Amino acid sequence: MFKGSLPALVTPFTPEGELDLAALKKLVEWHIAEGSHGLVPVGTTGESPTLSHDEHRTVVEEVVRLAAGRIPVIAGAGSNSTREGIGLIQHAQAAGADAALVVTPYYNKPTQPGLIAHYTALHDASALPIIIYNIPGRSVIDMTPETMGELAKLPRIIGVKDATGKLERVSQQRITCGTDFIQLSGNDDTALGFNAHGGVGCISVTANVAPRLCSEFQQAMMAGDFAKALEYQDKLMPLHVAIFLEPGVAGAKYAMSKLGLCSDRVRLPLVGLTEATKVAIDAALKHAGLI
Repeated sequence: MFKGSLPALVTPFTPEGELDLAALKKLVEWHIAEGSHGLVPVGTTGESPTLSHDEHRTVVEEVVRLAAGRIPVIAGAGSNSTREGIGLIQHAQAAGADAALVVTPYYNKPTQPGLIAHYTALHDASALPIIIYNIPGRSVIDMTPETMGELAKLPRIIGVKDATGKLERVSQQRITCGTDFIQLSGNDDTALGFNAHGGVGCISVTANVAPRLCSEFQQAMMAGDFAKALEYQDKLMPLHVAIFLEPGVAGAKYAMSKLGLCSDRVRLPLVGLTEATKVAIDAALKHAGLI
C-alpha cells in the first residue's frame, strides 16, 4: 500500500501567511492526476513546526477528505513530546488517515531505550500503522537498525522513512526488521540506490515539483528497469540538488510558484530564497523539461 512516489506535501500559504485551502485542494487533485502514489501532509516539509495544532489538524482533515481514498494519506504525527505525539496520532486516526509518519524526537536526544518507549506508547495509543522517520541530521538522534528491529516486532510499526543518507542501512534493516518491513527513502538524490538495496519508494520533496517524473522514476524501478530509472535520475538530479541549496521547503515552494501551483510564502524563521538559488532552480526546472 505504501510504495512508490509519496510527496512530502508542502502546506500552501496565502501571500499573507495564512493557510491556503484552495491551493491545497488544487495540489491534491494535481498529485493524483500526475500519478503520485500517496500523500504525506504536515511533515517537516509541510512546515509542521510553525503550524498551530488547529492548522495541523485542518490540513490532515482536508487532505484525507480531498484524497477520498483514491491514494493513501500518511499523516505527519511527530513530536518531541510523547504526550503531544499521542494526540496527533489519535487525531490522524479519527480523520481517516491511512498511516502516521512519526519522526524520532528532536532536541531531547533520547537513548535507544527511550526511542523504544516513545514509539511503543504511540503504537499502543492508536490503531494506525506507523512509519518511523529517522533523520539524524535534524533530530540529532539516530535510531539503530537493532532498535528498529525491536520496534518492528510491534504489529503496527510497519516501516521507515530513512533519511540517514547511509544506503547500507537498507540491507541492515532488512536483516533486523525483515524483508517485508517497508523502507522508504527520505532523500531524493539517493532514492535510486536506496531502491536497489531493497527500498520500495521515496517520501519525496522533489515530487512536490515534478510528481509525474518522480512517479515514473519509481514505477521504472518497481518494474525492475533500472536503466530507465537512471535516465529519470539524470533528468531530476539538478532539481534534487537545487531545491536543497537552501531549506528544501523554500526551494520546493519557489519552484511550485514558477509552475503556478501555489505561493512561495514560507513562515519564519524560514525566509525566501536568494537570487542565486532561484537561478539554480530555474535552470534545474528547464533541465527536467518542466519550464
